[in-house]
Amino acid sequence: MPTLFRVKKAVLWDFGGVILSSPFEAFRRYETEHGLPSDFIRTVNSTNPHTNAWALLERNEVSADEFDELFAIESAALGHRVPGADVLALLPGDVRPEVVVMLDRVKAAGYRVALLTNNVIGGDGSKAGGDARSEQIAAIMDRFDAVVESSKVGVRKPEPRFYEIACELLDVQPDECVFLDDLGINLKPAAAMGMTTIKVTNAAQAITELSAALGWT
Repeated sequence: MPTLFRVKKAVLWDFGGVILSSPFEAFRRYETEHGLPSDFIRTVNSTNPHTNAWALLERNEVSADEFDELFAIESAALGHRVPGADVLALLPGDVRPEVVVMLDRVKAAGYRVALLTNNVIGGDGSKAGGDARSEQIAAIMDRFDAVVESSKVGVRKPEPRFYEIACELLDVQPDECVFLDDLGINLKPAAAMGMTTIKVTNAAQAITELSAALGWT
């Protein structure tokens, strides 16, 4: 459970896996359909995590076409060739409306809010489903006081500089922040900096723990 430190001034939100449903669900479906080992795609992404194709793409150091080839090479080296383009097609998730309602409640209560996302240019799912989908995602992103995107700032979670940028943009200290993410590896450096962290497994759990962290329960 989160531990309270200084009075909180800001809530930082991951996008995929928090605001949107996790792409890991789509990864698992793909693996089943293609006879791949369970969590194979995540295994590829976690091998050499700071220098692999996924890391390079999220820092915008390679193009989507280059990622397609690099990911295929890396996955083949682990036993199963998976085109990177297939992985990118799996990224869009579904909006969790109850989390968006909680975001609105947090903002209305006067907290500063920032979106912290490891993303790829054109790969956040904003265009999946057409204009309506794009408008929905844009409306959510407009709610935030700051948006920190790995593809634009050139660093990514869990690099500490990523979190420092968010704090600078909001003019807050780390121990004045609550941070929600679905990956423990992304939460560890934030916690080490003094943030209250919440590992999101589902919408209801995230809302309950965030309410507790803000003293609403």
